[in-house]
Amino acid sequence: MVKIQIDNRIYEVEEGKNLLEACIALGIDLPYFCYHPAMGSVGACRQCAVKKYANADDKKGRIIMACMEPVAEGLNISVKDIQAADFRASVIEGLMTNHPHDCPVCDEGGECHLQDMTVMTGHNYRRFDFKKRTYVNQYLGPFIHHEMNRCIQCYRCVRFYRDYAGGNDLNVFSSANHVYFGREKEGILESEFSGNLVEVCPTGVFTDKTLQKHYTRKWDLTNTPSVCVHCSLGCNTLLSERYGTVRRTMSRYNGEVNSYFLCDRGRFGYEFINHPERIKHVLARQQDDSFNEANFSSVAGRIQKGKIIGIGSPRASLESNFALMRLTGKDKFFHGVSQREFNTIKRAIEMMQQDGVHIPSLRETEKADAILIVGEDITQTAPVLALSIRQAVRNKALAYAESMKIPAWNDTSAREIGQDVRSPLYIINSHTTKLEDIAKKALYVSPEEISRTAFALANAINKSAPEVTDIADNIKEITKNVAADLLAAERPLIIAGTARGDEKISDAVENLVTALVSAGKTPWVMYTFSECNSVGLGMMEGRSLSDAFDTMQNEPGNTVVILENDLFKKEEEESVKKAFAGAEFVILMDHFLHSSAKLADAILPAATYAESSGTLVNNEGRAQRFYPVLPDHHEAKESWKWLDQLKQITSNESEKIIHFDDLVETMTQYYPDFVPIRKSLPNSAIRYFNEKIARQTQRYSGRTAITANISVSEPKPPEDDDSPLKFSMEGFMGVPPANLTPYYWWPGWNSPQAINKYLDEPNGSNRNFDPGIRLIEGNASQRIVYKTDVPKKNSPEKGTLQLFAVAAIFGSEELSARGVAISSRIPEPFILISSKQKDTAGIQDDTSVQVTLNNTILTLKVKTDDSMPEGAAGISWPLPGLPFLNLPATGKIITGNSNNTK
Repeated sequence: MVKIQIDNRIYEVEEGKNLLEACIALGIDLPYFCYHPAMGSVGACRQCAVKKYANADDKKGRIIMACMEPVAEGLNISVKDIQAADFRASVIEGLMTNHPHDCPVCDEGGECHLQDMTVMTGHNYRRFDFKKRTYVNQYLGPFIHHEMNRCIQCYRCVRFYRDYAGGNDLNVFSSANHVYFGREKEGILESEFSGNLVEVCPTGVFTDKTLQKHYTRKWDLTNTPSVCVHCSLGCNTLLSERYGTVRRTMSRYNGEVNSYFLCDRGRFGYEFINHPERIKHVLARQQDDSFNEANFSSVAGRIQKGKIIGIGSPRASLESNFALMRLTGKDKFFHGVSQREFNTIKRAIEMMQQDGVHIPSLRETEKADAILIVGEDITQTAPVLALSIRQAVRNKALAYAESMKIPAWNDTSAREIGQDVRSPLYIINSHTTKLEDIAKKALYVSPEEISRTAFALANAINKSAPEVTDIADNIKEITKNVAADLLAAERPLIIAGTARGDEKISDAVENLVTALVSAGKTPWVMYTFSECNSVGLGMMEGRSLSDAFDTMQNEPGNTVVILENDLFKKEEEESVKKAFAGAEFVILMDHFLHSSAKLADAILPAATYAESSGTLVNNEGRAQRFYPVLPDHHEAKESWKWLDQLKQITSNESEKIIHFDDLVETMTQYYPDFVPIRKSLPNSAIRYFNEKIARQTQRYSGRTAITANISVSEPKPPEDDDSPLKFSMEGFMGVPPANLTPYYWWPGWNSPQAINKYLDEPNGSNRNFDPGIRLIEGNASQRIVYKTDVPKKNSPEKGTLQLFAVAAIFGSEELSARGVAISSRIPEPFILISSKQKDTAGIQDDTSVQVTLNNTILTLKVKTDDSMPEGAAGISWPLPGLPFLNLPATGKIITGNSNNTK
């Protein structure tokens, strides 16, 4: 720590920061544009000018840019100096010469950083009387609206898109006084993180096109803290509502998880909540197999006591899954995932609990100094993790820059001197991934060779690990290099996933960890999972879906209760239909009439995460709470409420769970591993100054207008008895705990930059703590032993292909796939093959082929990937329109002529 002087007052600040960061951390308002806490400083906008004095005798001083000035002992500056203030105002005036001044019609109006800074600098009079420079806007896809005339040339967009997120189809083009930020030619932005431009841009150049369709000003939105349900990372979000519909998703800061950013699936996937095909009423099947509205009592009356089977869901909350288990009993509760996925999830959780293993958060991942990805396309399955990996590979370059006295926050200089110096990233996969551009080596092998290569790597790290004898010489050489880098690293990270359903990959990862632990290392291990609560469900007792099907067929007369799950996406169609036929009565609760719902006898409308409270456990074992942004919505109820009602009808127990907190209390009595949830996550009794936390801002308006068609009297706000949040502007509006922050606002800071007022320092942690509580840590009583069952080399028969799943960020998650914007980005189902295989099969470019596997015939579009190993092909699964595919599997291309396809 060093002492500096700001406007004649002494402050103690952290050494190594720049002056702007120090001012923000101290709560001193200093205007800025180009600086971003996650991306550092470039000194482009000249807005953060302050006066610096050489010593106590210097009365004149000189103007400097705070973002480019390192704090040092004895630094003496003035923010309030009149020359510095005038300079800042003149900068704003210059930036505004070509701005259209269209705040009333701008989507950013009311939460615009440019508006905030204009007011903060005191600039209030325009002297520019000439014709403004204008540009033509571009179409950038279904997510982002482009309005280039509002640009102030801060360069944040291209710095995020290109430098931070690794995109290459957005750039800056300039000639003299003309500077244009966009694509070479208009088209859909290709980056999976393009939506962050909405928050990164300080003006209205890049705005949310999905919000534009039903636009509402920021101050008229009802907001709530939530958690993304579209992958297993558990990114924190803010949901916003108006007139009974969800209008947008914004990032909610969590210093241990997603920090400032979201992926496009997480940001724009919310549209399924507003879908017109949502189930809104209790439905019962009629004799003609149609569904009519029914009442709950008639449905519950058909249940036979003592003969109930429950099928849970990895996308439902912990509490709803527990309520189902409580209804059926532990011996009749099934996890609702395939046997293969069930096994890999259980194995992964066991691995996470082992001694000597550290499960890093996303923020910690950025500190890894050597990374190995085994068999997972991270950008498609866990996108924000890919964003963290991109920052991690810069660690070596940043260390070199530091050795040259260039701090990491000096972004341009650090990148310039670092050039292509990178920390090692290795990828073992069967096809090209988007992280290949930063990888030291990407090794492409057949699906079965992924685990064998990882086994060989474990042996290269420690010879006591099982040897893989029949492996190619080039792979042996590569494994030696990878082993050397992992052993040289202080924080080696191994990343694997459960999407492939390959238990041998889990075996190989265990051997890698054992080898590193034996070498005196503390390896970091991170797994990714298929759905948002796969880990939470996996921590509960239960059996797989195939076990449930066996019970349904072998024990007739059961009522089957299915929780938020389409079983046709988890097992083969024939197996699901046989299981349904063996059940006496099937009740399903979910949001949509999917394939399983259409075979059920009764359907209960389940509230989405935007209409309910619940807990999800992310891939690192962090339990996080989400809250409703919509009050009671049509007849849909939280699933646990339906299940509790069924419990009262089918059981002799008189205890009724009325409140969410009661359910959590009961759950922790069944599962001691969940006790930290009750102790650490907020309950509904929390008050601040005897008030609940307001979901609406002080400026919220129109409550009467919203209901004018019903009554002109002021209506009473909806009640929320299950959370410490309030559907009103009348409530606590200070800085609540990060778990309960519904929006970011501070006097003078209406834009998302107000987030800095909620943190202990820029890019640091939320005040006091970040949301969530870890449930999984290494257990010293368990030890890892080598797995000796190395898979044998297996060459496919001539004419056959080893088929494996290729993930797609858009379409592979069933809820987001129902959104309008996301659905427009879902690719046509495809097969990924090499040019050599394509030529051998006589397939032309841009045609479809028929592929057979497991007695299933698929019609797929051909895509080429020349990294594909011989004899292997990838299928885009799961995507809408494709049946359940038990991949990896062996298959054939049976036609190569588009005229013969279905």
